[in-house]
Amino acid sequence: MRLVIGAALAVLFTWLILRQIDWHGLVAALAATRPGWVLAALGAFCIGYSCRIARWRAMLAKDVPGITWLTCAGPLLASFATNNVLPFRAGDMLRAFAFNPRLGATSGTVLATLFVERLLDLLMVLVLLGAALVVFQLDVASFSGVGAGFLFALALVILAVLLFPQAFAPLARAATALIARFAPAIGEKLRTEVDKGLTTLAHLAQGTTMLRLVGWSLAAWLAEGFVFWLAAQSLPDLTAPAAGWLALPVGTLATLIPSTPGYVGTFDYFTVHAMTALGNSTTAAAAFAVVVHLLLWLPPTVLGGLYLILNPLSRQPRNQTS
Repeated sequence: MRLVIGAALAVLFTWLILRQIDWHGLVAALAATRPGWVLAALGAFCIGYSCRIARWRAMLAKDVPGITWLTCAGPLLASFATNNVLPFRAGDMLRAFAFNPRLGATSGTVLATLFVERLLDLLMVLVLLGAALVVFQLDVASFSGVGAGFLFALALVILAVLLFPQAFAPLARAATALIARFAPAIGEKLRTEVDKGLTTLAHLAQGTTMLRLVGWSLAAWLAEGFVFWLAAQSLPDLTAPAAGWLALPVGTLATLIPSTPGYVGTFDYFTVHAMTALGNSTTAAAAFAVVVHLLLWLPPTVLGGLYLILNPLSRQPRNQTS
C-alpha cells in the first residue's frame, strides 16, 4: 500500500510541475548549464558526504575502537545507493544488518547510530529552514504554515534530547507504557527499542562526543547547501540563485512524503516551489530541480553500486557475530 501511494504521489507531483513549465524553455535552460559550476557543486557534494562518513565513524568508534573512515565509507555509500533504487528504505536495513562483519559492530549498535543520524539531520534541516525564512523575510504563514521561532524551538528540543537523553527517558517510557495498554505486543517491542535508543544516546552524549557529531552534521549540511547554491549558479536563467539555500531544507523535508525510490516528484515539486517563492520562473526552477536532483542522486548511486559490485556481501568474513 505504501508503495502504491508513493508511486501515485510521485506521478501527481510530477504532473503538477510539468503542467506549469515551457518545454522549450526547460531544454534551453538545461542546455545553458555552465559545467564549471556543476563541477564545483560536485566537489561540495564530496565534502558533505566525507563529513557524513566521519560522523558515522565517530558514532561507531564508541563501540568499535579503531574503526577507520574508509571502513565506514563503503557501507554508508552502498546504503544510500540502495535507498535510491529500492523502496522501503532498503538501504537502511542493508547498513544495519548486512555489513556487521566488516564493521565489527552489532546490528543493534548500527540501528542506534541510524536513529541518532536521523535526529541530527532533522535538527540541521530545521535550523536551516528557520534561518532561510528569517534571511529571506518570507511570509512564513503562507509559505510553511509555521514561524521561524517554532522551527528553532523544535530544533532546541531535538538538541536537548541528543545532549541530555536521560532527562527525556521517563516521558519516552510513559508513552510506550500507554501504547502497551492498548496494544501489548507493539508496546513491548517499542519499549525494547526505546530502551536501546536511550542507552545509545546516553553513550554518545558522554563527554564531547555529541558536540562533535553536531559539528560534523553542521559541516555536512552546509556543504550540501553549497551544492544547491552552486547548482543554481550554473543556470543563467535563475534570477535569484540564493534561493538554493531555501530549496535545500524545503526539498529535504519533502522526502518525508511517501514517494518512489530517489524521491522523484515530491523532492522536485517542493524544490521548484522554494525557488519560485523568491522570484525565479517556474521553468528555470524546474531546470534547477533536475540539475540538483541528479547531483544528489547520481554520485552516491554510482559509488555505492561500485562498492557493492567490487565488494559483494558473499565475501564478508564470517568469524564475527552480528
